[in-house]
Amino acid sequence: MTSEYVIEMNHIRKEFPGIVANDDITLQLKKGEIHALLGENGAGKSTLMSVLFGLYQPEAGTIKKDGKEVKINNPNDATALGIGMVHQHFKLIEVFTVLDNIILGAETTGKMGFLKKKEAREKVLALSEKYGLKVDVDAKVEDITVGMQQRVEILKMLYRDNDILIFDEPTAVLTPQEIDELMEIMRGFAKEGKSILFITHKLNEIMAVSDRVTVLRKGKYIGTVNTKDTNKQELSNMMVGRPVQLEIKKDEPNPKDVVLKVEGLTIPSKIHKNNAVKGISFDVRQGEIVCIAGIDGNGQTELVYGLTGLEKADAGTVTLCGQDISHAGIRKRSEAGMSHIPEDRHKHGLVLSYTLEQNMVLQKYKEPRFQNHGFIKFDEVRKYAEKLIEDYDVRSGQGPITVARSMSGGNQQKAIIARELDRDEPLIIAVQPTRGLDVGAIEHIHGQLVSERDKGKAILLVSLELDEVMGLSDRILVMYEGEIVGELNPKETNVEELGLYMSGAKRQGKEAESC
Repeated sequence: MTSEYVIEMNHIRKEFPGIVANDDITLQLKKGEIHALLGENGAGKSTLMSVLFGLYQPEAGTIKKDGKEVKINNPNDATALGIGMVHQHFKLIEVFTVLDNIILGAETTGKMGFLKKKEAREKVLALSEKYGLKVDVDAKVEDITVGMQQRVEILKMLYRDNDILIFDEPTAVLTPQEIDELMEIMRGFAKEGKSILFITHKLNEIMAVSDRVTVLRKGKYIGTVNTKDTNKQELSNMMVGRPVQLEIKKDEPNPKDVVLKVEGLTIPSKIHKNNAVKGISFDVRQGEIVCIAGIDGNGQTELVYGLTGLEKADAGTVTLCGQDISHAGIRKRSEAGMSHIPEDRHKHGLVLSYTLEQNMVLQKYKEPRFQNHGFIKFDEVRKYAEKLIEDYDVRSGQGPITVARSMSGGNQQKAIIARELDRDEPLIIAVQPTRGLDVGAIEHIHGQLVSERDKGKAILLVSLELDEVMGLSDRILVMYEGEIVGELNPKETNVEELGLYMSGAKRQGKEAESC
């Protein structure tokens, strides 16, 4: 008699220093189903999936495949069992091309050991076309957007013909259109008989695509429910353990003086010969949240790089609090009054080998409060870090001395947000600030950003989340192919109209390209 379940994880326990990440968790996956795994940041979801994929060995528990107990010592064992995983933090080699990353470890060779790259390219292009996952196979990973890196990870799994697919926060950096496409792809996989484990914080996606949901909280199993028998509020309550406010509450803005003024900014592209940002102008005032919206890859990343000093502009000026910072370095811009929550938390947000407390004072360690004649006041650093950890509910196994690399993605994000908002600068540039956060944390961060706005801060928000764009912003600037094609009032527009501007089907007159 064959088992009803293609995968069974029974009584799994996984410990790390100072924390039990998985405490007696049982998860059962049926053949051909989309099974969502829901929980707060640090609830143990990614750890559980890493155990299934062979990245971690559990202290207790068993894993069965098709009713037979199996031992998964490493990812190669998982791959041999037909298990593939798209990781939340991409496992890509930046100096390799997209094609090389996809085939790495699964290369096809001829008799003499030479790579059959032509065949591999054809297979990747066919998969890309079939599933609508557009990538430039010859581009280096270091030169492509985060959204395209996500697609590369999905193609890596498809290339290996896996039957059990683990998606760890696959939509965290995708646009609404790309998310819809991915949902269709997942439904197609399920119809083909593939089984999917889907980690997400996004309740809309769970309701739209999953068959069943298993909820974890603080490393413990809370329950498994049929999606058709539940709703978003019930799931969020199970996940957080309290009622969560899903709507953003805020008063009317009261914009005052201009804090950030951008005029004629042009930034070259690393990927193609055209400019990524084409002579755009706008401003952000005290007491308002201005959102840059657009489909990923339309110049938003390069715009932020140009504003923060990560890339040099070819033309144009950037003025912060009346000071021209167009040619200033990153530290000078920071000291001039700029906080930056970056798109890529690993590349630009954290020093992963540093502790949490060291990361919390990256811009502040020179202040007299934290050093005396060049000697760090470690007690002050710890007190400061402990306060931010408590204020922003940053969860980690060893508190302030936890190495940043070992923390969950959502808690890494909360640490960056805590650091940047506490700096109390007049301008906050927030790029995908709630990426990878659970509903409870999103509620808190949105509240913090609105509070900062109400204190008179100027906030430039860059987001791919349409709900966030519509709910949080006071003005929306839509970018398409490096230009601002529309300025919209969120109260006078809707998601459909916004989507038309984002896709380039609609644009305001030339006079609307500056504000």
